Amino acid sequence: MRLGVLDQAPIREGGTAGQALQETLDLATFVDGLGYYRYWLAEHHNLSSLGCASPEILIPQVAASTTRIRVGSGGIMLPHYSPLKVAEVFHMIEALYPGRIDLGVGRAPGADMNTARALACDTDSMAIEGFQDKLTELHGFLSGDFPSDHPYRRIRAMPDDVGMPQLWLLGSSNVASLYAANLGWAFSFAHFISPEGGQAVIRSYRENFIASSFQHESNVNLGVAVTCAETEEEALALAWSRWSWRVRMGRGARIGIPSVEDALAFPYTKPELDYIEYLKHHSIYGTPQQVRDRLESLSELYDVDEFLILTITYDFEARKRSYELLASVFDLN
Repeated sequence: MRLGVLDQAPIREGGTAGQALQETLDLATFVDGLGYYRYWLAEHHNLSSLGCASPEILIPQVAASTTRIRVGSGGIMLPHYSPLKVAEVFHMIEALYPGRIDLGVGRAPGADMNTARALACDTDSMAIEGFQDKLTELHGFLSGDFPSDHPYRRIRAMPDDVGMPQLWLLGSSNVASLYAANLGWAFSFAHFISPEGGQAVIRSYRENFIASSFQHESNVNLGVAVTCAETEEEALALAWSRWSWRVRMGRGARIGIPSVEDALAFPYTKPELDYIEYLKHHSIYGTPQQVRDRLESLSELYDVDEFLILTITYDFEARKRSYELLASVFDLN
């Protein structure tokens, strides 16, 4: 089984974005040594709790500080950007770190809609039809393979003498999986966002997959929220920081990741406690063996053999330890 990291660059309450970004570089170096296979950077805007608005800037920094791990975006929110510009950026990164770069793209805004408008987002591209057009253009610029009658057929995303980054479409719906299948891209299912229906979505992707020149077989990974510790009780306590943050974000609060003590002491409403029970049910936490058992069960249930592990804790050392324990129980090295 392959394990990777999905890093949202969490900012702890009382901390700074600069600290969060430095922790990203430290964590990437750490998990590279542990034997993790991928390291993906997420894109979020106008959030005081997540520090990375530009994965394309962090990716080469992470690649430079590591030696063997694949590095990529999880993902670039394509509706905000020109497909040509995205293709040029990732051709540049691929030229610098050949054979190690992933380009994962998604349709979600990664922000509230007012922020999306401030990003000069073409609102038509947020719609399913507009997004499909952007995906097709991005594919054409990256591969240099537009139809002979396409108006962009003579445009090259420079540098054009490099290989392709590995292409991934991120999503949690059947529409996203079908786009990935029809384009011949790999597909990443966001279980940590929307676990419902995942089996059918992945099955649809595999059944409809059309081989491309760079992806001959279907390829799926699953993004999951994990907190691992020496004891189940410690893992549960650590996970409360993420759950409490999600609840307070729902209230519109602009806070960082709260400490365990603050998370447990917060005066939740009954609906908020119900929501935390939902998050708890779909999160993976516990001892290394408990987490391994759960991941192996999900591997069979979803027919995947690769996971992207999202771990958010208030304490950075606890976050590193979670990844370390997981690497040990799976014998990644």
